[in-house]
Amino acid sequence: MQITYRLATESDLIEIIQMLSDDQLGAEREKFERPLPDSYTRAFASISADPHQELTVAVLNTEIVATFQLSFIQYLTYQGGIRAQIEAVRVKAEYRGKGIGKAVFQYAIERARSKKAHVLQLTTDKKRPDALRFYESLGFIDSHAGMKLYLK
Repeated sequence: MQITYRLATESDLIEIIQMLSDDQLGAEREKFERPLPDSYTRAFASISADPHQELTVAVLNTEIVATFQLSFIQYLTYQGGIRAQIEAVRVKAEYRGKGIGKAVFQYAIERARSKKAHVLQLTTDKKRPDALRFYESLGFIDSHAGMKLYLK
């Protein structure tokens, strides 16, 4: 299985949003319709213009089978270190359980290393216990308590 990775283009948005909305939590958050709401196009433009953001798609043959976003955060601690944050990781439903998620994370880990990040972090919803077990199997550890304040 030869997966290739590339930065997403605007023409990939429909497939990306479809993947993001293809589970119980995503269906509650996303608005997958054709045409897509303009908010997705605006967000894509902002992400694409930011050199510290990488919205990536994984391609098998010619089909997009997964997506994720890496953010590279420069900060002062760790002697001016870089923290990589991975978000919005999704594998198309028909490709789940086939090793694509693991391959995506291996690629993302190497990408973070290549940008000199000293840590790759993620958050996962507590309503996704299978995802938590998957991340732990990749070597991620539950090291911090995360908190959110929703600004609606």
